[in-house]
Amino acid sequence: MVKITGIYEGEKHCELTHGPSLCKISTDAPKDNFGRGEAFSPTDLAAAALASCMMTVMGIYAEKNHISLTGSRFSVEKQMKLNPRMISELVVQLDLPQALNENDRDTL
Repeated sequence: MVKITGIYEGEKHCELTHGPSLCKISTDAPKDNFGRGEAFSPTDLAAAALASCMMTVMGIYAEKNHISLTGSRFSVEKQMKLNPRMISELVVQLDLPQALNENDRDTL
Protein backbone atom coordinates (compact mmCIF):
# COMPACT_ATOMS: atom_id res chain seq x y z
CA MET A 1 0.00 0.00 0.00
CA VAL A 2 1.22 3.47 -0.86
CA LYS A 3 -0.24 6.49 0.86
CA ILE A 4 -0.28 9.87 -0.86
CA THR A 5 -1.34 12.87 1.18
CA GLY A 6 -2.32 16.32 0.07
CA ILE A 7 -2.88 19.82 1.33
CA TYR A 8 -5.20 22.31 -0.37
CA GLU A 9 -3.23 25.55 -0.22
CA GLY A 10 -6.02 27.77 -1.52
CA GLU A 11 -6.51 29.42 -4.90
CA LYS A 12 -6.81 25.99 -6.57
CA HIS A 13 -3.28 24.92 -5.55
CA CYS A 14 -2.58 21.54 -3.92
CA GLU A 15 0.63 20.03 -2.63
CA LEU A 16 0.82 16.23 -2.82
CA THR A 17 3.31 14.10 -0.90
CA HIS A 18 4.28 10.55 -1.85
CA GLY A 19 4.46 8.70 1.47
CA PRO A 20 7.35 6.29 0.84
CA SER A 21 9.74 8.84 -0.70
CA LEU A 22 8.35 12.12 0.67
CA CYS A 23 8.62 13.49 -2.89
CA LYS A 24 6.29 16.45 -3.42
CA ILE A 25 4.25 17.51 -6.45
CA SER A 26 2.21 20.68 -6.77
CA THR A 27 -0.94 21.07 -8.82
CA ASP A 28 -2.83 24.11 -10.03
CA ALA A 29 -5.97 24.59 -12.07
CA PRO A 30 -5.21 25.51 -15.69
CA LYS A 31 -5.72 29.07 -16.90
CA ASP A 32 -8.77 28.02 -18.92
CA ASN A 33 -10.40 26.69 -15.74
CA PHE A 34 -9.94 29.64 -13.38
CA GLY A 35 -6.39 28.78 -12.30
CA ARG A 36 -3.00 30.32 -12.91
CA GLY A 37 -1.55 27.29 -14.73
CA GLU A 38 1.58 27.39 -12.57
CA ALA A 39 1.90 23.59 -12.25
CA PHE A 40 0.49 20.34 -13.56
CA SER A 41 -3.29 20.26 -13.36
CA PRO A 42 -4.83 17.14 -11.80
CA THR A 43 -5.86 15.94 -15.27
CA ASP A 44 -2.32 16.64 -16.55
CA LEU A 45 -1.08 14.27 -13.84
CA ALA A 46 -3.58 11.62 -14.95
CA ALA A 47 -2.29 11.89 -18.53
CA ALA A 48 1.35 11.85 -17.42
CA ALA A 49 0.66 8.85 -15.17
CA LEU A 50 -0.76 6.85 -18.07
CA ALA A 51 2.22 7.49 -20.34
CA SER A 52 4.85 6.93 -17.64
CA CYS A 53 3.04 3.76 -16.50
CA MET A 54 3.10 2.40 -20.05
CA MET A 55 6.84 3.09 -20.36
CA THR A 56 7.57 1.66 -16.90
CA VAL A 57 5.72 -1.61 -17.62
CA MET A 58 7.56 -1.88 -20.93
CA GLY A 59 10.84 -1.19 -19.09
CA ILE A 60 10.16 -4.03 -16.64
CA TYR A 61 9.52 -6.43 -19.53
CA ALA A 62 12.56 -5.14 -21.42
CA GLU A 63 14.91 -5.61 -18.45
CA LYS A 64 13.66 -9.16 -17.85
CA ASN A 65 14.30 -9.94 -21.51
CA HIS A 66 17.63 -8.10 -21.86
CA ILE A 67 16.23 -5.47 -24.21
CA SER A 68 17.56 -1.92 -23.96
CA LEU A 69 14.94 0.84 -23.98
CA THR A 70 17.38 3.47 -22.77
CA GLY A 71 16.71 6.77 -24.50
CA SER A 72 13.12 5.90 -25.35
CA ARG A 73 10.89 8.95 -25.33
CA PHE A 74 7.19 9.42 -24.89
CA SER A 75 4.62 12.15 -25.03
CA VAL A 76 0.94 12.36 -24.24
CA GLU A 77 -1.58 14.86 -25.57
CA LYS A 78 -4.65 15.46 -23.44
CA GLN A 79 -7.92 16.67 -24.93
CA MET A 80 -10.57 18.04 -22.59
CA LYS A 81 -14.34 17.99 -23.02
CA LEU A 82 -16.62 20.69 -21.62
CA ASN A 83 -19.96 20.29 -19.85
CA PRO A 84 -18.99 18.35 -17.87
CA ARG A 85 -15.28 19.19 -17.94
CA MET A 86 -13.38 15.93 -18.24
CA ILE A 87 -10.66 14.18 -20.20
CA SER A 88 -12.07 13.17 -23.57
CA GLU A 89 -8.96 11.74 -25.22
CA LEU A 90 -5.36 10.84 -24.43
CA VAL A 91 -2.99 10.28 -27.35
CA VAL A 92 0.27 8.60 -26.34
CA GLN A 93 3.30 8.66 -28.63
CA LEU A 94 6.15 6.23 -27.89
CA ASP A 95 9.51 6.60 -29.62
CA LEU A 96 11.49 3.41 -29.05
CA PRO A 97 15.07 2.67 -30.15
CA GLN A 98 15.37 1.86 -33.86
CA ALA A 99 17.59 -1.11 -32.99
CA LEU A 100 14.61 -3.07 -31.61
CA ASN A 101 13.74 -6.05 -33.77
CA GLU A 102 10.19 -6.37 -35.07
CA ASN A 103 9.23 -9.15 -32.65
CA ASP A 104 10.36 -7.18 -29.56
CA ARG A 105 8.68 -4.03 -30.89
CA ASP A 106 5.38 -5.91 -31.42
CA THR A 107 5.57 -7.51 -27.98
CA LEU A 108 6.29 -4.22 -26.28
